[in-house]
Amino acid sequence: MRKCVGCNEMKNKKELIRIIKTSEDEILLDPTGKKNGRGAYVCRCGECLKKAVRNKGLERAFKVPVPEEVYDSLAKEMNALG
Repeated sequence: MRKCVGCNEMKNKKELIRIIKTSEDEILLDPTGKKNGRGAYVCRCGECLKKAVRNKGLERAFKVPVPEEVYDSLAKEMNALG
């Protein structure tokens, strides 16, 4: 079980999308869940990503400020996944 940084609900890992911060401080979407890096999870709906932006869930999880461009690219990737 993992907690979504948007809605703060505990869900099965398979129901969530992993977002990672690499050692180079790059923030990426990890649909496989297997890449190296510090992970945070968000529900597959775009609404939870918006909530995570609003409540700074990713910034708290990664302990770094997240630029707006990163949120935009995450939203585009999430829409592509469906």
